[in-house]
Amino acid sequence: MLTQSLKESREIKGTPLEVSTVKESIVTGLCFGLTSAIITTLGLMVGLHSFSGSKLVVMGGVLTIAIADACSDALGIHVSEEAEKVHTAKEVWEATLATFVAKFLFALTFLVPVVLFDLSTAILIGIGYGFSILAVLSYVIARDGPENPWKVVAEHLVIALIVVVVTHEVGDWISATFS
Repeated sequence: MLTQSLKESREIKGTPLEVSTVKESIVTGLCFGLTSAIITTLGLMVGLHSFSGSKLVVMGGVLTIAIADACSDALGIHVSEEAEKVHTAKEVWEATLATFVAKFLFALTFLVPVVLFDLSTAILIGIGYGFSILAVLSYVIARDGPENPWKVVAEHLVIALIVVVVTHEVGDWISATFS
């Protein structure tokens, strides 16, 4: 549906979209996996940094979430796609695997700045990186839809910002309460 509507929108504008060969189930999994990886990984990193200040703790958290949350999200998409009762078993599994791969691999990319920089700098780089990818993904998804794509981008970035602020505050609270 998404790939078909994107293709139709692009063809109407006179520029065929090459992504039309990408199956809807894969697009669903990739979009869900990338968005989830950004939000959950940033939330985890910021929260762990706020209460521990430890590179080791943040790295362990990112590795853990890359594995556990990728499995959880993939199963969630799997069950959701099955519940719609409109997808073939192959489409369900394509969405499942695309979600897992996108979430797992993209979450791991947040380790690069943690390894290369001091933790505070790495967190800021991760936030900039995550917000940039989320903005691009949101724009690409929304540009052919009925809403103003910049409104969609702003909406998604505000949600991500709320997650970052709340997890930072929770991390500070944990540190103050239990230290």
